[in-house]
Amino acid sequence: MLHDLTIGRKIRTFSVSPENMTGENGMGGRTPLSEGFAREAARDLGTGWKVNPYIVLGGHDSAVLADISGQGAIKHIWITDSAQRGRQLILRIWFDGAEDPSVEAPLSDFFCAADYREFRQISGLAVCFNPGKGMNCYFEMPYFQGFRIEIENLDDKAAAIYYQIDCEEKEIPKESLYFHAQFRRVNPLPYKSVYTILDQVRGSGKYVGTYLYWGVHNNGWWGEGEIKFYIDEDQEYPSICGTGTEDYFCGAYNFDVNGKYTDFSTPYSGMHVDRTDETYQACRRFNLYRFHITDPVYFTESLRVTIQALGWRSEGRYLPLRDDISSVAYWYSDTLDDPYPELPGKDELEIC
Repeated sequence: MLHDLTIGRKIRTFSVSPENMTGENGMGGRTPLSEGFAREAARDLGTGWKVNPYIVLGGHDSAVLADISGQGAIKHIWITDSAQRGRQLILRIWFDGAEDPSVEAPLSDFFCAADYREFRQISGLAVCFNPGKGMNCYFEMPYFQGFRIEIENLDDKAAAIYYQIDCEEKEIPKESLYFHAQFRRVNPLPYKSVYTILDQVRGSGKYVGTYLYWGVHNNGWWGEGEIKFYIDEDQEYPSICGTGTEDYFCGAYNFDVNGKYTDFSTPYSGMHVDRTDETYQACRRFNLYRFHITDPVYFTESLRVTIQALGWRSEGRYLPLRDDISSVAYWYSDTLDDPYPELPGKDELEIC
């Protein structure tokens, strides 16, 4: 990518934030002192001195973070919140006037950190979670007519939201695909059932990433299950069948080094364990991501993705697990009308 820095292009860079809600040239930092959320901190300095670096999102309220017309692409999203709300904040993104959002997920899950009460560094190429709670997404998101980003607060209490959405206004190739991200959760997974990561995707596109937050309800190893990609005309059997959960996330042999789970975070994959106190926080939970940046899974008609939940039982037999599994699937396609499952409510989203 560094060679691209030497090539001149007809691009207007702009950024949308609480300090410039429209992204227009020369419109940053203009919030009058009397209207800024940080007016008390800036009271001795006045307009132009960090008067409105965040918005306050009330309980059970929604806010539009950006509503932009034109042609271009979102290049980077940075966001953080003032409280440990996690799944109580819902991120939605619409492209080109579509009725339904192409991105719908809890804020924390979209950024691969479902429960960020305990910080873990994520150094992915597409998503980074940085100290102390800086959420970053680098997936490019093209649009031909415009985009809208909203955030909803399911909690009773207000939260301060800091964000910056970095964009390029430019001509987009007509074959450009739309970005999608979809959240699911099953708790507990029914016995002898597979977990569905993605289904009912139609059209042509490419699958580019998986995030899983896995709560284990049994002792022992939990990741023997295979991930499966049902591409185009696949029915009962998939075109791509993995060899095990840790293998799909680019690890091996239970992520075990010297008898212990070993956390790792790389540009394309990673895993970390939420620590327990063995008393009140006794359940093991695992944070896993895999980005198909150099190895996307292409489809021309449809795509379905599932993963098995398998452990071990007596006599060397697999044990179908009834775990708490959540996921975000990331993909690009040429359509904006794929049906999404209804997002769970506040209580159903909660991590207990």
